[in-house]
Amino acid sequence: MATSDSARRPAAQPSTRPTTRPTTQLTTQLTTRPTTQLGAPDQRDLIDALVTTSFATMALLNRIAAEHDLSLTQIRVLAILRDRRVKMSELAGYLGLDKSTITGLVDRAEKRGLLQRTPNPADGRAVDVMLSAEGMELAERGATEIARSLSPMTSTLTPADADRLTALLERMLARAEQLATSG
Repeated sequence: MATSDSARRPAAQPSTRPTTRPTTQLTTQLTTRPTTQLGAPDQRDLIDALVTTSFATMALLNRIAAEHDLSLTQIRVLAILRDRRVKMSELAGYLGLDKSTITGLVDRAEKRGLLQRTPNPADGRAVDVMLSAEGMELAERGATEIARSLSPMTSTLTPADADRLTALLERMLARAEQLATSG
């Protein structure tokens, strides 16, 4: 006598967690800590959503980087330098890299024609780094590709929701920067 699937499986337990994100449980298991370190238990859904969103975003960035024969760090460099010229030491700080690592990273990008170094006008000992014309073109094209690839997620938001989410994320990032520079 054949048994139905529902007869073999235990009844599903009621859950308050959404079932639309398949990585939710795994992400929660990877990211949650005791309440005393994490904050209120109701923050688990927030943390889960942030981590899951970052996984989706990182996968997208890695794919776009690979399509242009770039590393994720090189994509970050292009994004940082799109609207500024910075000292090598500042670029190292933005990326959280030491001097020898940033020198190698800039050397490789410069050989590829994406970056150029120039003396810092205010500090004769310092060297600035900025995008070359080719680097700027790639950075602009990459930004367009990233926006297009994120569009299926971001287009689900109303303009007001998008403004609110942007403000909230900027507030969280400002706090993260404060913590990074204070300790």
